[in-house]
Amino acid sequence: MSWLNTANLLLLERFLDVASMRQTLVTTNLANIDTPGYHTRDVDFRGELQRAMSGFDTGATSPFVLPVRGLVARPDGNNVSADRESMLLAEVQLQFKSAASLIRAEFSQLNTAIKEGQA
Repeated sequence: MSWLNTANLLLLERFLDVASMRQTLVTTNLANIDTPGYHTRDVDFRGELQRAMSGFDTGATSPFVLPVRGLVARPDGNNVSADRESMLLAEVQLQFKSAASLIRAEFSQLNTAIKEGQA
């Protein structure tokens, strides 16, 4: 989508990139729920979006993956919570669907502008 240089589409593109990265991290966390010593990781979703909105060149850098602090670790050292990760997975899916809907609306507006310009 980078070939369309509208501010809204660039922000939505970054939003989808970060949402996709977060979904990958959440599913990785769930896949490692029984791995001794594995620690939950996440991306600073709000921080990444603020960087994108502030005009910071986010295309050159990948989102910051951080360990999640404050979770209770089991005796084997693993701190993955299936409930937390399931909730985050549902949240990310809703965010992704919302952003995809907004992108469709943007393209619909562009399509309308093109069609009206031809008349």
